[in-house]
Amino acid sequence: MSRLPFPSEAAPEEKVWSVGALTLRIKEVLEKGFPPLWVEGEISNFTHHSSGHMYFSLKDDRAQLRAVFFRGQNRHLRFRPEDGLQVRAFGEITVYERSGQYQILVRRLLPVGTGELELAFRQLKERLEKEGLFRRERKKPLPLFPRRIGVITSPTGAAIHDIIRVLEERFPVELLLYPVRVQGEGAAEEIARAVARMNQAGGVDLLIVGRGGGSLEDLWAFNEEVVARAIAASDLPVVSAVGHEVDVTISDLVADLRAATPSAAAELVTPEREEMEVLFERQRRTIAARTEAVLRLWRERLLRFRESRALARPEAIVREEAQRTDDLARRLSLAFRHRGERLSETVRALSGSLRALDPLAVLERGYCVCRVGGEGPALTDASGVEPGVLLRLQFRRGEVDARAEEVRPEKKEGRR
Repeated sequence: MSRLPFPSEAAPEEKVWSVGALTLRIKEVLEKGFPPLWVEGEISNFTHHSSGHMYFSLKDDRAQLRAVFFRGQNRHLRFRPEDGLQVRAFGEITVYERSGQYQILVRRLLPVGTGELELAFRQLKERLEKEGLFRRERKKPLPLFPRRIGVITSPTGAAIHDIIRVLEERFPVELLLYPVRVQGEGAAEEIARAVARMNQAGGVDLLIVGRGGGSLEDLWAFNEEVVARAIAASDLPVVSAVGHEVDVTISDLVADLRAATPSAAAELVTPEREEMEVLFERQRRTIAARTEAVLRLWRERLLRFRESRALARPEAIVREEAQRTDDLARRLSLAFRHRGERLSETVRALSGSLRALDPLAVLERGYCVCRVGGEGPALTDASGVEPGVLLRLQFRRGEVDARAEEVRPEKKEGRR
């Protein structure tokens, strides 16, 4: 086992190291003693900082190693690191002086047991599926007879030539090409930008996004999240036509319709000329038959009307209807008169009842209302009055104040 070198002017037991100096010496020894290397382990405590840097630990059943993956190195990473993922990290061993921990500065990160692109595809697919971007109910229908089709692909690739050839054979339609790169760095951003701009510009009925066949690496631009979200956000229907029949990309799953090849996309979005001729002929026959049926119906109605009683003697019908109208008017007038008489009788009966109940009508016959002091209820019993009490007598017309001189209560006869 090697030892740390000590200065020659002092014995080891006499040398006192500061924490910083000792940590720095350990850092120098580790960094010089270990060349860049690969380390395999399971990711734990993964953190993707807002700065873009990634921090995590690599562990096995015996130990763990801190790791840092800076933004400048991880920006080209295809898959998403996560806890529990077995990976191989390539980098340099170093010491983080502030905490005194040794760690690995990661330069490359690869999954173990599966390819990097395959893992990235699976992770993005699972994430977008959870968000509902693949649901059938969000798919938009394609127009039956598109007049102008926008194509987003390479202007020099086989895809655009296949689309033009098929459309010339099947159905005349106008094409609008938006040229983009379909592979390599920056291709995904170009495709996503083209989808957004075609939506903003308008003037087309649907979009075809795709390219010819190739390796998984060649087709990878159509597996990028930025392309998937641009297709999902499109107001125009989008047909994804990427690669060959066996190739399935994320853009195929998000698009409103997947075509196995660019040629198949051209066939799916347009009707065939012969099929249209058959359809038009069938529609012509249907319209002719329905028109004949309508004309026959109205012809029969016209014949029945011509033979009807109204046309035979119209003046007699008018006279009968006028007489019937006069008869109804007389009956209506008579009914109103009878109804008015009954209402008048009812009003007179109610008026007599009200007059009989009017207290002023009683006073009209010579009676008066007596109250003590002019307030309170009317008196009906003399026993409630004491001599000398002031009384107020209300007549039919006017009032008189009086004073009780003598009270004579009602005499009650005893029982025999």
